[in-house]
Amino acid sequence: MNTRTLLIILFTALIALAGCRGTVPVHDISDTTVRNVDGDQPSAEQMERAIRTAGVALGWRMEETEPGLIEGRLNLREHVAVVEIPYAAGQYSIRYKDSSNLNYADGQIHPNYNNWVQNLDDQIRAQISAL
Repeated sequence: MNTRTLLIILFTALIALAGCRGTVPVHDISDTTVRNVDGDQPSAEQMERAIRTAGVALGWRMEETEPGLIEGRLNLREHVAVVEIPYAAGQYSIRYKDSSNLNYADGQIHPNYNNWVQNLDDQIRAQISAL
């Protein structure tokens, strides 16, 4: 085998390995307590509006499945992430519910999922601080 063929095989293997990302533990946002800019707890209605607005701004489809519980669904290319967001006056959580094409198994998932949830959490906080 000549050097050029060996380099092509090595380069191809490196590219293939670089595309294979491992999994990380699912990160849930649990029992977050928030206050608006005046230091007051937002009402449940304000929480719902902030969560919906934050999700939609980031491309999530937000749907209230029952009072005090919003389901968020993010579709990116062939990837789907679904979270449950229970909320009440001044508090909320973001919990993993389901996914596809994110390599979920035994509490582990593709690292992009945690980034999307963190972005959603940051955006919810930004919406609440603007109240």
